[in-house]
Amino acid sequence: MKVELNKSAKERLFHAVLFEIIANILIAVVMAFVLRIPLLKTSILSCVSALTAMAWNYIFNMLFDRLQQHYEFNRNLLVRILHAVGFEAGLILVLTPVAMFLLSLPLAGAFAVEIGLVLFFLPYTVVFNWLYDYVRWHLVSTSL
Repeated sequence: MKVELNKSAKERLFHAVLFEIIANILIAVVMAFVLRIPLLKTSILSCVSALTAMAWNYIFNMLFDRLQQHYEFNRNLLVRILHAVGFEAGLILVLTPVAMFLLSLPLAGAFAVEIGLVLFFLPYTVVFNWLYDYVRWHLVSTSL
């Protein structure tokens, strides 16, 4: 399977929206079931988390790029790991109080929910992108 790297802006937008829709549905349903919290509450948290993550991604990466320009470091494996850990830690810091409020959880419970979301997104991202590339490749190769 060959992965196409020159995707249109329209396809990239479709990919991002599909990624978020599926993730939000999975997260809301699983959280409602596991935590025994109404689906409406977990759906709201899921959507707020997605919007917050997009905004944080923009801010964090802009600040990280400025830091890189100032200190002129290369993005080797260690730097990329620190980048990912910093991003996720910041997101957890911002979203833990949100989870406390929306789900009426104590600090430890809300923190556990946010850790769970991070642990969900690691394999979800890998599986989603692999399946997306496979289905795309299959659709393109059979239409030729």
